[in-house]
Amino acid sequence: MKIKGWGRVKRWGKKLWHRSQPHALILMYHRITELDSDPQLLSVSPDNFAEQLQIVSSFYKPLSLRELVEQLSLGRVPHQAVAITFDDGYADNLHEAKPILERYGIPATVFVTAGAVGKTEEFWWDDLERLLLQPGILPERLSLEINGSSYSWELGSSSHYSEAEHENHSNWHVLIKDDPTPRHKIYRSLCQLMRPLPTENRQALLEKIAAWAQKDTIGRSSHRSLTPGEVKELAKGGLIEVGAHTMTHPVLSAISKARQESEIRQSKEYLNSILGLENPVSNFAYPYGNESHYTLETAATVKKVGFASACSTVNDVVWQGADLFQLPRFTIRNWSGEKFASRLKG
Repeated sequence: MKIKGWGRVKRWGKKLWHRSQPHALILMYHRITELDSDPQLLSVSPDNFAEQLQIVSSFYKPLSLRELVEQLSLGRVPHQAVAITFDDGYADNLHEAKPILERYGIPATVFVTAGAVGKTEEFWWDDLERLLLQPGILPERLSLEINGSSYSWELGSSSHYSEAEHENHSNWHVLIKDDPTPRHKIYRSLCQLMRPLPTENRQALLEKIAAWAQKDTIGRSSHRSLTPGEVKELAKGGLIEVGAHTMTHPVLSAISKARQESEIRQSKEYLNSILGLENPVSNFAYPYGNESHYTLETAATVKKVGFASACSTVNDVVWQGADLFQLPRFTIRNWSGEKFASRLKG
């Protein structure tokens, strides 16, 4: 006899069973600051971050990623544990995030793109935003050769982009399906085309776009990476652990095995040379981080180089028996404390 709605009952039963099992969460942030536009949704405001940490402090068990990995390696999952992580290595991780983390006594891991440390250039996705989505005048057509193919875009009337128009579209981001102007359409297209490119090809394209836009390649102070001294300051006190995030933030699955190992190994060695023996780098995060951006061979290389774990960006909780070199994380957005609590509860 088939009971009406039995499939739905089984699904709810499975969900309730999962919730009753010991599990932990790893949260992924990028930036803690206020931005006039954030097309990649990377930033959380300091006020919202403080509210989010209040929730973590009050209702969960904050652990460092290092502690969580140690427990997992022993076959244990600290129930309701939450580990905080940051990707890329923006300077605001020190100047905005660390004081708030210290206020609540919550540890964190910052995965630093080692090759960006101390550089004046912005990360490529930020540079594209600077060149295309900031107010000003651009030529009416952009033509580029990318990976053997020719592309051309017409800006039309949006070649002139006023402060008022920029403010009007300041809440636009890449998860919104519509593009309010040709500039936004070009930005979206170039993000998709440039992400899998080798680092040097992507950099050459950015230089061409900057020349077309008649802008220099020096980045904004609001979007800069950590300096070597700031990396050391970040790790000072032991609350924040520095992890590695490759040298140049490539899609690892798109480059050779030898180059992958170079990116992974050199990032560890360079950060260790900054931090010294007292704060050795032991954890890693894959750039971009979903299952198409690295392979099982990549994970094996991370282990071979001497890391204790690697984090992905796959949205899931951490269960007992989790693969230490494919740890899932939840991406956190600029949510109020109330919305953040609701998301974590769900």
